[in-house]
Amino acid sequence: MGIREDIDAIVKSGDVVLFMKGTPQFPQCGFSGQVVQILDHVGVPFKGVNVLENDAVRQGIKDYASWPTIPQLYIKGEFVGGCDIVREMFQAGELTTFLEEKGVAIRDRAIG
Repeated sequence: MGIREDIDAIVKSGDVVLFMKGTPQFPQCGFSGQVVQILDHVGVPFKGVNVLENDAVRQGIKDYASWPTIPQLYIKGEFVGGCDIVREMFQAGELTTFLEEKGVAIRDRAIG
């Protein structure tokens, strides 16, 4: 299998997959950290893929989505966008709606 096939398998391996610099527990980039915080706030479980561990994945994911930057968020195998797009969707209330439309389970959150 080539890197494109490997990435395709990773993208489809979970409902929500985030290609990022670092891990969800220890982001190594401010933009990756912002997306992690948004996903945690929304209450959606996700799989984090650390592109710093593999140069082929780091470059391959950019080619896969024709998107030049990391992080990259995928929901149900569909490319959603990078930090700016995810942040804009979150601020507009569109991210939760999008997740629900895609049938992604969201954990119950305390409403305050």
